[in-house]
Amino acid sequence: MKVIHLSDLHIGKRVNEFSMIEDQEYILEEILKIIDSENPEVVMIAGDVYDKSVPPAEAVGLFDDFLFKLAKREVTVLIIAGNHDSVARLSFGSRIFDNSGVYISPIYDGNIKEVSLSDEYGSVNFYLLPFIKPVNVRQCFPEEEINSYTDAVRVAIENIDLNEDERNVLITHQFVTGAVRSDSEEVSVGGSDNVDGEVFKKFDYVALGHIHKPQKIMRDTIRYCGTPLKYSFSEASHQKSVTILEFGDKKEEVKIRMRELIPLRDLREIRGTYMEVTAKSFYENTNKEDYLHITLTDEENIVDAIGKLRTIYPNIMRIDYDNERTRTENKIDRASDVETKSPLELFEDFYKLQNNGEINSEQENYLVELIEKVWEGK
Repeated sequence: MKVIHLSDLHIGKRVNEFSMIEDQEYILEEILKIIDSENPEVVMIAGDVYDKSVPPAEAVGLFDDFLFKLAKREVTVLIIAGNHDSVARLSFGSRIFDNSGVYISPIYDGNIKEVSLSDEYGSVNFYLLPFIKPVNVRQCFPEEEINSYTDAVRVAIENIDLNEDERNVLITHQFVTGAVRSDSEEVSVGGSDNVDGEVFKKFDYVALGHIHKPQKIMRDTIRYCGTPLKYSFSEASHQKSVTILEFGDKKEEVKIRMRELIPLRDLREIRGTYMEVTAKSFYENTNKEDYLHITLTDEENIVDAIGKLRTIYPNIMRIDYDNERTRTENKIDRASDVETKSPLELFEDFYKLQNNGEINSEQENYLVELIEKVWEGK
């Protein structure tokens, strides 16, 4: 059985105030071309179909068109909600869609939607687990001790009636410990949303969504396929792709390979002096329509630099300087520190940078109480 693993379409997303809808329409057509050439039986979309829980009409229309084209190809489509999606909105009409071979995860109620398909080797069972928080699972299993995201996912999985003699695939949308994040993802302070990959050990393949860089976790068959497009400059070096799986006999390893995706416009970073980046020899063999982050290394600011540069590069998203002056300015720690520091430590760092002093004990006690109130819902 051949299966395609997609996730994190983020339809309707804006990057640095640029709408990505035209780029998303283009890349979805490229994905359809890959589907036509590969002829899979199943397409999995592991969450974050939309970028907002209330997506704009053009985003809904684009995804509707994509689903319609998939249904015409008579491929089984399996969709779960991610943390950016509204489960209720995404799953509206899902029982009707079932008859068209489009299966969407419902709101989590203690049960996980199962779709069983067959090939010459028997059944392949797909389990559709949308993004969940501990509070969602506690409501369904109040007798269980659920204090973390790992506990929540573990309890949800333990309540599946899993036949381990058959091939089993989990589609889910969580941050698995050890995954490499990007700046365009929602980051949970202190790494509180981490899920230990050990909870997935009974599955033959785990189709993950949430992380934007394609990567495996612990083993080849626990995998993030990544986004089809670059959504931040921290992803500029990523090679986006479609993940293709081939399931044989239960005893055989799942065959995994990638098909490269080439965007309508790339998202790139360039640097140099103003004179260097405006020289024809610098840009003549590049796509000037790409989305760009330009770092100028001139010691003096260029008057109306972005306006002048847009006569050559119309889709500049960001411009900054790297020189002696900017290197001595105070900067707030990068988002990568968020995963390793507690909420209190992060606020203390911010307060010190802004006020050139430490918070006092009264302020600290107030913050501790406030943080506990905010996080107790998790």
